[in-house]
Amino acid sequence: MLIYKKAGIRGAWIRWFVCILLSLLHGVISETSRALDIMTKYPLIDGHNDLALRLRMHHNNKLSTFNMHHNPKVATDISRLTAGHVGGQVFAAYVLCTAQDKDAVRLTLEQIDVIRRICTENPELELVTTAEGMRTSTKIACLISIEGGHSIDSSLAALRMFYQLGVRSMALTHNCNTPWAESSSSYYTYYQQKNNSLTDFGKAVVNEMNRLGMLVDLSHSSWETARAVLKHSTAPVIFSHSSAYAICNNIRNVPNEQLLLLKENGGLIMVNFYSSFVACSNNANVSVVADHFDHLKQVIGAESIGIGADFDGAQGFPKGLEDVSKYPALIEELISRNWTEEELAGVLRLNFLRVFRKVEKVRKFILVSSSQFNEVRDDMLYNLPSEAEISLSEVNKSCRAMLVHPSSHRNGNAPLTPVKALICFILFLIQLK
Repeated sequence: MLIYKKAGIRGAWIRWFVCILLSLLHGVISETSRALDIMTKYPLIDGHNDLALRLRMHHNNKLSTFNMHHNPKVATDISRLTAGHVGGQVFAAYVLCTAQDKDAVRLTLEQIDVIRRICTENPELELVTTAEGMRTSTKIACLISIEGGHSIDSSLAALRMFYQLGVRSMALTHNCNTPWAESSSSYYTYYQQKNNSLTDFGKAVVNEMNRLGMLVDLSHSSWETARAVLKHSTAPVIFSHSSAYAICNNIRNVPNEQLLLLKENGGLIMVNFYSSFVACSNNANVSVVADHFDHLKQVIGAESIGIGADFDGAQGFPKGLEDVSKYPALIEELISRNWTEEELAGVLRLNFLRVFRKVEKVRKFILVSSSQFNEVRDDMLYNLPSEAEISLSEVNKSCRAMLVHPSSHRNGNAPLTPVKALICFILFLIQLK
């Protein structure tokens, strides 16, 4: 009899354990299913991807040698974008800081070209240039950004031409200063700023981006430059791939003080997944990334948050978030932390679309305002394409052509270079002997 009682107790414990296990498993399955349902309704718009950089590094931009559908050598391909429920991707046109004052503009044009080709030669993708185009696309919508103000070579005309080619966002700096804005990185020694993190020409760049309807991106900018832009810009700005400094104290992340300015500006921070930016080490997981979302929500609200994972821009991503197919794991984690569908819909796409529309609205307001006047007035000068130029004293002149009429050279009136001047001086001394 005792044997039967013990067997009954043991059987009860087994049944209880199985019930608990099934309950937990049901919860996991429910959260996974809910995450996929939400992402089906609200396909993700990711704010930053560096696939074009990998194409430059490993294939010299030759798309014919690159399999866009299945490519395990990168973190981004079409099959995994589809698996990750990505509905929109901002692709970055990035060139090295060492190209500054040299051939950065040409190299940027080549990166824009390869992004346009990616997005027009694959039927699953669609190149868009407006918030409405991104909202209504039934494919994976592509938007082009420039990563680093050194790409425009301190020329507003170059900025406008990039806009004509479809660029709708630009980071003011990358890991190097420009003559007019300061980087968060001190790796390069270009253009060290002294108490002037956003020069007058830098403000002109921001003004022109506002006028064009381009997203001003502050990821990679120094805190001082970011603060100056947040106070100066008339349109919302974004941090396209940055995380919370309070969780990981990397200088690339955004401190609470600036988060509050961003909230006031109406802009957006799109969380970077790179392990060094979320965990300050290579040991990161989905939970650590979710900690950044929780902190940001607490400080500025879920409506100010997006996702800008930075895939293919760095090496070393959290366990469970290794490539573009893994976004659902993050949404599942946030669901387990009681994030609502409304909040997740905003993070996935609606927040970015709202900010992009506001940037376009500022542009339309500026253009409409200028058309209301029949004569040129001071308040119209901002509405016309800016003709601001940077002083030659602020830039590296060694790679800039001297715009002298050819006849000056024929007549021998061209300014002497230092070498020619030295030769002439030596010849003069010989004649004196």
